[in-house]
This record gives sequence, structure tokens and C-alpha cells, in this order.
Amino acid sequence: MLYSDTVESEVLVHKPWFVASIFAAVLVVFLLVNLTGTSFGELMRPVIGDPAQSGIYGRFAIAFVIAALFCLNIVLIGFAPLTWQIGIVWVELLLLFLTFFKSFNLSLPFIAENLPYLITQGMVTTIYVSALSLVFASILAIIAAVAKLSSNGFAYAIASFYTSFFRGLPLLMQIYLIYLGLPQLGIVLNAVPSGILALSLCVGAYMTEIFRAGIQSIDRGQWEASRSMGFGFGLTMRRIILPQALPVIIPPMGNTFIAMLKDSSLVSVLGVWELTFLARTIGQPTFHHMEMLITAALIYWILSAVLEVVQSRLERHYGRSKVR
Repeated sequence: MLYSDTVESEVLVHKPWFVASIFAAVLVVFLLVNLTGTSFGELMRPVIGDPAQSGIYGRFAIAFVIAALFCLNIVLIGFAPLTWQIGIVWVELLLLFLTFFKSFNLSLPFIAENLPYLITQGMVTTIYVSALSLVFASILAIIAAVAKLSSNGFAYAIASFYTSFFRGLPLLMQIYLIYLGLPQLGIVLNAVPSGILALSLCVGAYMTEIFRAGIQSIDRGQWEASRSMGFGFGLTMRRIILPQALPVIIPPMGNTFIAMLKDSSLVSVLGVWELTFLARTIGQPTFHHMEMLITAALIYWILSAVLEVVQSRLERHYGRSKVR
């Protein structure tokens, strides 16, 4: 069934009605957006004077050419292997984004001058905060997940209250409460430890449910078999349950890690010299806001792409037993 669906989707791009519909859609969208040069409301305004002098013919010709090139691109890509199709589309979309950024009239020398500092200070700090938060959040999540699966009411109550509270508050509020609230109790933490603690508690609450769902996905017979062999709880979790639960846990965990990498930008409100804080600080005095923000955004994207590759490798490694 999967093979037939794939073949049908590959042949679909070569059908005349499909190409014609895509052509018409692109043509209509481009005309609606660009025919008057301003807004959709002015599209209903009648053309005053000679249409040739108003430029309507030229814009229609541009729309026609763009629609034709778009449809031709779809058809030609359909003949390439799947890997080439993905690569070509990625390159085309990247070129479109670069063209979009170029329209901002960015100062490339300013970016080149400050890029090394953004990487050596901002990116390194972001990775440092995210990595430590990931370790602590994973430890908290495993402990809380085991507590929520236990029959001990006290442990379950604490774990359920923890997940409910830290999933119910915005992360930014948690950062402020920890940084400003703990000194009221005589516990004074600097900005970086406060940010790491807030990220660990918040992300750990979400990861708790991921671990709990992964552990519960394992058949109960695995627990009974391990007990019959004399395995303790720790050995059963380490050698039997968790290895089987990893294929279920890794996909949502990867998404959580990527989200935490981006959420680490919130610690900039405490003055931590991470990527977002430096991008805003460097760009503000010289009014080069877009240069630094776009550069920081691209760095975040590259880091997220690296995590996506690592996640896909881990999924492929731990999912080999399920491949038929």
C-alpha cells in the first residue's frame, strides 16, 4: 500500500490537470498580492487611463512567467530521485529566504565584524546553559516519572504536583520567581544558575510525561519476567525497560531539546550573555537590529538542525529492531 501511494504521488506531478491547477493558483495569488502594488482592497479599484501605462500588462506578464517557472520546477524535480528532490527544494527555499533578507539592505561588514563574538560568547553560553539544563531536566524527569508510576501515594502526589505546577506557569514567570524569589528565602543565585534551574524545572516537568508514557508503553510481562529472574528495580529499568522505551521516548524528547535550546533565550532577561542578549545589545547602539537578530536566528536554526540530525540518527539506531 505504501509503495502504491508513493508511485501515485510521483506520477501526480506529471498529470496535466495537476500542473494546470498549480499554475492557475500561483498566477491568481501573485496577481492578488501584486496587481495593485498595495493591498487587496485596491484590487477592486478600476484602472484609470491606459492599461499599458498603468503597468498592469507588465505585472500580468511577470505573474505568468513566475507561475510557468514554478510549475516547470515542480515537473522537473519530479524526475529526480527523492534525495535530490529534497536537496533541490531546500536550496531553492534557502535562496528565497536569502533574497528576502537581502531586501532589508543589511550591513554585511557589520555582521562579519560581530559574528565571531556572537559565536565565541553568545553561542557558547547558549549551548552551556542548554546542555546543563538538559542533564538536570533528564534526571528530574526520570525520578518524577518513576514516582508517578509507583503505588506510593506520597511520591505520586509530589510528582504530580511538580508536573502540574511547572507546566502551568509560563517559563518567563518561573525565571523571575526563581531569580527574585529565592533571595527572599536567603538563597541568592546568580543569573546563570537561576536560568539553568528554571529551565531544568520547567523542561523536566514536560519530560516527565514523556518518560512516563515511554515506560508505560512496555508490556507488563517484561516487569514480571525480570522479577522472576531476580532482577531488582534499578537493573530492570536500566537493562530491560528503558532500552525498549527509547524508540518511543526519543522523538518527543528531541522536540523538547530543540524547544529548550530556543527557550534558553528567555534567560536574557536576567542579563545572561547568551545569543539573544548579545544580538540585542550589539545591534541597539548602532541601530543594526535586523543584522544581529537575523544572524542570531540563523545560528539558532543551525543549532536546531544539528539536533535534528542527531535525533534522526538516534531514532534510526534504536528503531532497528522494529524494522521488518
